[in-house]
Amino acid sequence: MNNVRTADEENAGAPKVAVVTGAGSGIGRAVALELLAAGWSVTLAGRRVETLEETASQAPAGGGTALPVRADVSRPEDVAALFDAVRDRFGRLDLLFNNAGTFGPGGVPVEELPYDAWRHVVDTNLNGAFLCAQTAYRQMKEQRPQGGRIINNGSISAHTPRPHSVAYTATKHALTGLTKSLSLDGRPYGIAVGQIDIGNAATDMTAGMRTGALQANGETAPEPVMDVADVARTVRHMAELPLEANVQFATVMATAMPYVGRG
Repeated sequence: MNNVRTADEENAGAPKVAVVTGAGSGIGRAVALELLAAGWSVTLAGRRVETLEETASQAPAGGGTALPVRADVSRPEDVAALFDAVRDRFGRLDLLFNNAGTFGPGGVPVEELPYDAWRHVVDTNLNGAFLCAQTAYRQMKEQRPQGGRIINNGSISAHTPRPHSVAYTATKHALTGLTKSLSLDGRPYGIAVGQIDIGNAATDMTAGMRTGALQANGETAPEPVMDVADVARTVRHMAELPLEANVQFATVMATAMPYVGRG
């Protein structure tokens, strides 16, 4: 008879603990508020503490605890301090939603893309995701009971690029490799790793799509968007599965957006 208790069993009844990066706006804010409403304790990470505090102020009464922590995920020292703050405040970590990211300069042809712009996108979208995942993975492996979950925010561009999006698309393809490798390496330690690929969620970053986005044929056309709350509910579903189950990849998109058949 197996008497080993899982992390979920050991922590039954205790609030789950999450870190959401890029929690000051957009998808990160929506996911953080969804988790807080469900009673999670959520550390809100981002570069601007005032936007993190604004997110915390929108949390419903009677929900979970919000802890805003200023952190630039591209800086190893910021990431280390972020997860130290989580451990000091809550004692463990159940979920990392690896969400922080940037499009970079939009609509710039590859031959005109400045190297500094390329590096900024790579440092945020890929290096930042790695640093957060590595630190969360280490904490989940070392904590008792062992285990936890990491959900990486990919993109439709992890499958199919838009025109003039080389930096963003390259990082999102790389993020898929990060997800797969972490998922494999996490198995012995009860660390489940998955990815959500999102298309046209209505946020400030995608506001221009409603008026017109460059298509593969060179035309500019408006694109449909979906409510970001639908993304947040999907992330919560992934997050609240028992660690014995995992959504490896999920695609959530505006139904009529140009993805299948793009190009």
